[in-house]
Amino acid sequence: MNRAIGLLVLAACGGPQSRKSTPNAMLSIAADDRMVTVPSGQFIMGSTLEERAAAYDDYQQSAGQDAARENKWFDHEPDRKITELDAFRIDLMPVTQAQYAEMVNAGKAQVPTIDEATWKAQGFQQDFATEVTRNLWKDGRPPHGREDHPVVLVNYTEAERYCAWRGEQRGETRRLPTAIEYEKAARGDAGFAYPWGNVYDGAKLNSAVAGPKDTTPAGQFNEGASPFGVLELAGNVFQWTSTPENPGKGDRMVVKGSAYEDFAGIGRGAAFHGRSKTARHVIVGFRCAADA
Repeated sequence: MNRAIGLLVLAACGGPQSRKSTPNAMLSIAADDRMVTVPSGQFIMGSTLEERAAAYDDYQQSAGQDAARENKWFDHEPDRKITELDAFRIDLMPVTQAQYAEMVNAGKAQVPTIDEATWKAQGFQQDFATEVTRNLWKDGRPPHGREDHPVVLVNYTEAERYCAWRGEQRGETRRLPTAIEYEKAARGDAGFAYPWGNVYDGAKLNSAVAGPKDTTPAGQFNEGASPFGVLELAGNVFQWTSTPENPGKGDRMVVKGSAYEDFAGIGRGAAFHGRSKTARHVIVGFRCAADA
């Protein structure tokens, strides 16, 4: 059993906990107990023109085509700079289907779902019959065999609501991380391009380079941990943040990381793009954060 998953199971089954657990939220509480503290201080954020050019080259080499450069995916990244950030806590791994099911079972959320017409109306390229249907819940339960995969088809508001609900189980505040918090958790104090370092390595994340072209159980890629020990800040699924893409304009929120269908260049700490708050996608999940 993966060590990170095993720790969650241990806590859910009565392992050491710092606070009293709620019986119907044991998996969520176990994940809460594994939150990682990112200390206050300076860190490097953003990217240089040279770093963006290198990311475009890496994408072209790994993907065999140049869509990233042609569509200027990395051009909007802020310039590299040193910034200060207060301490915060962030989930070790993305929220799983089984964890989200606890809020559904508590009657506080609907099951993550979407029909074919609505999916096609969003304009996403993934095939409904294969990539979407395998993520649809049945009889109010997560897809069989995918309980420990990151939960997907959850829009921004639902992700935000789960974090708040999980915090209520503790009488504390939980929220989505900001984009800057996500970036620091991924890059560490040294400002690595990727969570594990400055060179892309397809063995350290679930991506199109070496992955199964599907989500995998959360926490499998321990070698891709960030300098703070946080897992899957790149690969498997993109993740919602609480940061608007264009503050004061529209409803698009920043998502960070990368997904199982992505190539090199994507998944760097500086990289990001926006999604509508109402979007339900099979490549977007989330994790929770808290003030330290």
